[in-house]
Amino acid sequence: MGTDSFDMNLVAADGYVLSASRFRAAGALQGRLVVAGATAVPQGFYRRFAQFASARGFEVLTFDYRGIGRSRPPRLRGFRMDLLDWARLDLAAAVQAMAGEGVPLYVVGHSFGGHAFGLLPNHEQVAGCYVFGTGAGWHGYMPLGERLRVLAMWRIVLPLLTWYKGYCPWKMLGLGEDLPRDVFRQWRHWCQFPHYFFDDPAMTGIAQVYAQVRTPIVAANALDDLWALPPSRDAFMQGYRSAPVLRKDIDPRDVGGKMGHMGYFRAQAEPCWQEMLGWFAGLAPQGRPV
Repeated sequence: MGTDSFDMNLVAADGYVLSASRFRAAGALQGRLVVAGATAVPQGFYRRFAQFASARGFEVLTFDYRGIGRSRPPRLRGFRMDLLDWARLDLAAAVQAMAGEGVPLYVVGHSFGGHAFGLLPNHEQVAGCYVFGTGAGWHGYMPLGERLRVLAMWRIVLPLLTWYKGYCPWKMLGLGEDLPRDVFRQWRHWCQFPHYFFDDPAMTGIAQVYAQVRTPIVAANALDDLWALPPSRDAFMQGYRSAPVLRKDIDPRDVGGKMGHMGYFRAQAEPCWQEMLGWFAGLAPQGRPV
């Protein structure tokens, strides 16, 4: 498996410096991939996938959104940002860094990564987008037990901890990286709506932004992903109303018996990765952007 990679920095349009890793392709270059990660998940989590894709001829870029992982400031308390910065500025910088030079560029999204793609100012540079575990986040799509647990976290546990710490101590609960306070508050707010921020009266024009996307998209969700079951996915993905969207349900029995919300980028998901790379390869002859 290819492991030829190096660390680098990306500079977003507002000057914020992001930490990234670039994985060189083994053999003939088939295309380039940008991995748009999930909320509170550091880029290192996607290293196995990046090595898998690079060994099969794809150059891959992983990165940490501002406030997360190696892009976190020295002090998270008092750090101000907009959750949408992760898409409009951070992912946009990653796409810009990988675009051009004669081969197609693709985006691989995980959870929030499927939200972020529609907010990109430079989505037209991307030939295809394949997202895993993207959903609307509303508790009403979850089974009762998970719904009650999530509501307790949203309404009691995390607000108190965030008030006390000045940021959301996600890591303390074993759920991922700590989150800037602004990210937590916006995320929690939008998750109260069945269609996420599309239902927020304050987000005027957001539907029109997503309607501009015409890039082919695959949205794959596992049937045991309690945070993003297919109905949750469908509620969000309808926002991409001008794009060809293929919805795919993953039976966890086909990938080792368990997937959940994080299993898409663990070793048992390699068959899903291979299928995705094959889908990207099938798009290349269609004259998509290079």
